[in-house]
Amino acid sequence: MLRRIVFARVGNRAAAEDLVQETLVKVLAAANRIEPGMLEPYAITTARHLIASMWRSQDTQRRNWHRVVEMDNGAAPEERLLEEEERAAISAALEHLSDREQQTLLAHEVSGQDTRSLATELNSSAGAVAAQLNRTRARLRVEYLLALYDVEPPTDRCRAVLYALSGGDRRGQREVDAGRHLLECEVCARLSEPLLERRPQGDNEISIPIQHDADVVRARKRAREMASRLEFSRTDLTLIATAVSEIARNIVRFAAKGELYIELVDRPRPGIRIVARDTGPGIPDVEQALTDGYSTYNGLGLGLPGARRLMDEFTLTSEMNAGTTVTMTKWRTEG
Repeated sequence: MLRRIVFARVGNRAAAEDLVQETLVKVLAAANRIEPGMLEPYAITTARHLIASMWRSQDTQRRNWHRVVEMDNGAAPEERLLEEEERAAISAALEHLSDREQQTLLAHEVSGQDTRSLATELNSSAGAVAAQLNRTRARLRVEYLLALYDVEPPTDRCRAVLYALSGGDRRGQREVDAGRHLLECEVCARLSEPLLERRPQGDNEISIPIQHDADVVRARKRAREMASRLEFSRTDLTLIATAVSEIARNIVRFAAKGELYIELVDRPRPGIRIVARDTGPGIPDVEQALTDGYSTYNGLGLGLPGARRLMDEFTLTSEMNAGTTVTMTKWRTEG
């Protein structure tokens, strides 16, 4: 699909193949932060941007081919101008945050105040403060780019899409149909790439490659550590760790290689979500695999049915020869 799009626009086959490979690298780098259904729209958008960037670069080279001196010699004034534009963009972005959001963000990022002490001041929990900071950073990134590029979102839906992309909110991406929107909206398509590339993993999310038994132990430990930040009960911490262990063990046993993505969420209430993906042979009969007592090996583990019982929400999708994705969530009990 990518080759068809790129080769139709770029006559030089070697350059076109380079663009295809660069697109694939960018898509793979962002795969952990976007919905699986958005991979194709994001790939198309990325390919278009790379082609446009190549054309701009070639045009600049042609226009300056006659120059004898290096173009970098006069860059100092331009750098100062860029710094001024960035400062103005940051100021404009901060204006979109509430006073409380600004104060909390500055206390954490500038003054170095930890989430526990902030939680005490705000009469909240450390996990809730961490989630609020994540949302605030996501909004700040979007508003910064809008101000920097001096663009206004053309539709009411744009900011919701951009916030979901910036915050890595998979559920939000599904709700606003972000994949389709990126193909229809040029502004959001332009901003999606820097949002996904620059967004680092925060304190409330982690990706763990799963390939060996040692990775199962590590995933179980990290899931328990993250869940403890939301003040889950000891019983729930054990349930979460056990469910993660079962899912990770399935990857090692049946798929050989995969990944666990663990994140803390706060909607509709604080909780922890685990997404496990692999590229194994797939499950031929998902309904049977989720039946209590069913097992494809003579082990003592709880398996998929057990993991589903331990969590509050559990979904499984599988495609033969393409892999399996398990998404499960545990919500903290209030009170």
